Amino acid sequence: MEHPIFKRIAVAREPDFGAIFGKSFELFKKVWLEGLVHLLLTFAVTIPFLIFIYAPLVPDIVEAEMMDGTFNPFEAYSPLTIVGYVFFLLIMLLMLQVVAYAINAHFFLVMKQKDVGTPLETGGYWVFLKGYSGKMFMLALASLGIAILATLLCYLPLLYVMVPLQLIVPIFAFNPELSTSEIIRAGFKLGNRFWLIIFGLMVVMGLIAQLGMLLCLVGVFITASLVYIPIYYVYKDTVGFGEAHPETF
Repeated sequence: MEHPIFKRIAVAREPDFGAIFGKSFELFKKVWLEGLVHLLLTFAVTIPFLIFIYAPLVPDIVEAEMMDGTFNPFEAYSPLTIVGYVFFLLIMLLMLQVVAYAINAHFFLVMKQKDVGTPLETGGYWVFLKGYSGKMFMLALASLGIAILATLLCYLPLLYVMVPLQLIVPIFAFNPELSTSEIIRAGFKLGNRFWLIIFGLMVVMGLIAQLGMLLCLVGVFITASLVYIPIYYVYKDTVGFGEAHPETF
C-alpha cells in the first residue's frame, strides 16, 4: 500500500511564495540561535574528517615542497594507490554527509517545535544517527549518484535536481519510516510539482543569507539557517504533518 505522503503531494495546493517568504523571517527570529548551533556542530564534525582525509598526503607534500616546490600526486603515487585513495575519499565524504543529514534533520524538528509547539524527539542533536544511520548513508549515496549523473549531463540537469535533493532531508525528518527509494521518489514528486516556486525561494533566501557577510563576515553564520526555513514551510504547506487538513488544503 502506498504511503499517504504521495497522495498528499498529489492533491497539494501550490505554496504561496509571498506567504512563505514572510513566515520564514518570523520563524528565523525564533530559531536563529539553534540554527547557529547546528551549523557550528556541522563544522565541528567536518574539521576532523578533513584532517583525516588529508593527513596521509601531508608528509609527501612537505617532502615535495622541500625538494623542488611542486607536488604532483600522479607522479608521487601509483595508479592503484590513487584509485584506492579516491575510493577512501568518497567513503569519508559519504560519512560526513550522513552526519550533516542527521544534524539538518534535527534542525527541521526544531523548526517544527518552534513553529507549532510540538515537543522535540528525545535523543538530542544525534537522534537520527541512533536509529537511521544506515538509511541516511543510502540517502547520501543516492544523492551523490544523482548529483554526479546530473553533472555529467552538462551541468544543466544539476540545476533541476537541486530542488528535489533539498527536499530529501525534511521528508526524511518528518517521515523516517519511509524507505530510501520512497524518500527520493517523494522528493522528486514534490519538487516536480512546485519546482519554480521552491527554486525561487532557495535563490532569494540564499542571497539574503549572504548579507550576513556584511556583519564583519561572521554574520553569515547566523543568517545561514535562513536557507532551510522556506523548505520547511514548503513541506508544511503542501504535505503537512499528518493532520487531516494542512493549512493550505
